[in-house]
Amino acid sequence: MSDQFNKNLQPGNLLNDQQWNAITQAIAGLNKDQLNWVSGYMAGVAASGQAVAGAPQGPAAAGASLMILYGSQTGNAKGLAQQFQQKSEAAGYASKLVSMADFKPRQIKSESHVVIFVSTHGEGDAPDDAMELHEFLASKKAPKVPELKYAVLSLGDSSYEFFCQTGKDFDERLKALGGTAILPRQDCDVDYEEPASAWSDKVITLLKDDLSGQQGPAVAAQTGAAAQQTQAQTYTKKAPFSATLIESQKITGRDSVKDIRHVEISLEDSGIQYEPGDALGVWFKNAPGLVNEFVSLLKLDAEDNVVVQDTTMTLSEALTSKLELTLSYPNFITAYQAATGSESLAKLMDDRPTLRTYMSERQIIDIVRDHPGDISAQALVDALRPLTPRLYSIASSQQEVEDEVHLTIAHVDYQAFGHRHQGGASGFLCEYLEEGGTVDVFVEKNDNFRLPDNGDTPIIMIGPGTGIAPFRAFMQEREARGAEGKNWLFFGNPHFTQDFLYQVEWQGYVKDSLLSNITLAFSRDQADKVYVQHKLLEHGKDVFDWLETGAHIYVCGDAMHMAKDVENALLSIIQEHGKKSESDAKQYLLALRKAKRYQKDVY
Repeated sequence: MSDQFNKNLQPGNLLNDQQWNAITQAIAGLNKDQLNWVSGYMAGVAASGQAVAGAPQGPAAAGASLMILYGSQTGNAKGLAQQFQQKSEAAGYASKLVSMADFKPRQIKSESHVVIFVSTHGEGDAPDDAMELHEFLASKKAPKVPELKYAVLSLGDSSYEFFCQTGKDFDERLKALGGTAILPRQDCDVDYEEPASAWSDKVITLLKDDLSGQQGPAVAAQTGAAAQQTQAQTYTKKAPFSATLIESQKITGRDSVKDIRHVEISLEDSGIQYEPGDALGVWFKNAPGLVNEFVSLLKLDAEDNVVVQDTTMTLSEALTSKLELTLSYPNFITAYQAATGSESLAKLMDDRPTLRTYMSERQIIDIVRDHPGDISAQALVDALRPLTPRLYSIASSQQEVEDEVHLTIAHVDYQAFGHRHQGGASGFLCEYLEEGGTVDVFVEKNDNFRLPDNGDTPIIMIGPGTGIAPFRAFMQEREARGAEGKNWLFFGNPHFTQDFLYQVEWQGYVKDSLLSNITLAFSRDQADKVYVQHKLLEHGKDVFDWLETGAHIYVCGDAMHMAKDVENALLSIIQEHGKKSESDAKQYLLALRKAKRYQKDVY
């Protein structure tokens, strides 16, 4: 029956390829009830003998369509893609909004207009939902697309070496395959809102001749959690909630090389809702001593008026709460050197590898110390980029803590070049903000890091260091739900006696049989360093057995090293215990990722 049914579904001569592909993209991810409704609606339209309201009409509809693709790790690229679709709809263009995870790569040859929003993380890595399309376009299987018009907006952080690399890759590969850029690629730094909005407006204008006359509906073709309309939050990044710090408690031992804090924040009276896997955005203030040193070193007056984003304020206020003073990035060095005329900095800028290493080891204050010069207050402000909030994986479930939110924060605090250095947000939360003080926060949704809907599904959690945070939330949530699926935690840190975060809680979960397995890797408790990836390999057969029985696997923590080492360990496990080739093991892991059974929250 199924063979005959599938045969009858082939479009034959009734629909062309583009129409057939549009239908399959539009219904992707719809559940049974939604499909029944669509079926009834279309049957009614057919019975009426009328065209579907809003269907493309006129010359622009012939072969022209707008596909909006996004690849997003934390949700920023997805949000920009959604805003762009709203603009395209207002302009009268029919469009489809699709996660790259739900887009069939070979479909690219059938598209006429594609607008891409994609982020970059780690060492120039594509976000999880973009990996398959990214790899396909780089392969020999990628088709020529001479009729394709495309535009790419990429998100990144210029303090990292491979700034916006994924967007650059998409742009270069589509061009090499014969596509034509609608306008030059837009690379956005952490303060991306304004340039992204301006770029989107330009794209909408340039699409007018090709897409005007289309009056079709906008379609969001998404699956799983991404298809659900998230309840609108009253408080956002631009309009945060003024929360109260309840507690900031050190949870590593006196002799630990790490200062890790358990932070509790009250959300009382906010109505804010979050889910395990979400992050909390924290707006912070720069340390008073750091602000004072900037003013003193540059011989400026803290009370001088400056303009920041069209608002006049004192230099002290701008440096305290509006501008980034810790993370180094190339644009500051360029602007600072131009303003001061520093010859030593100009020489350093001529050697890009050395400059990159120099920046990675220093905060902005170190650059000013090393290359002092004369600069006006306004020129300094213009050289610095806007302060951006830090995101922390939430370490609690509201099922357990109700109107609170908990975080696990590594206090960045170290000596270098003869001076004390602190992280901007971690220093604020761990030292400068007193209990009872206020901090502006908002919830950053993360639909790419979610517990399985079925509580009977087993899960494997890999979270060394502060990567333990979301898994504490997972356990609180599963306990509250009465979930019966097995749970296995892999955790690592330097020393058992000093660095076993939330030890009593994890022991309680083991005692209550909520935590089926716990595997620990304390790297410096023996001669040879042992990390979580080593423990994964040691328990490889059991890990593979869990995967074969439907387990979901989660990784949280360092993207630069740990996450890559864990992925290589998983590939080795799949090869060895699944009796697969290297290529087949990669396909196995890719299938897990596409099924939302392999999820990462890395930074």
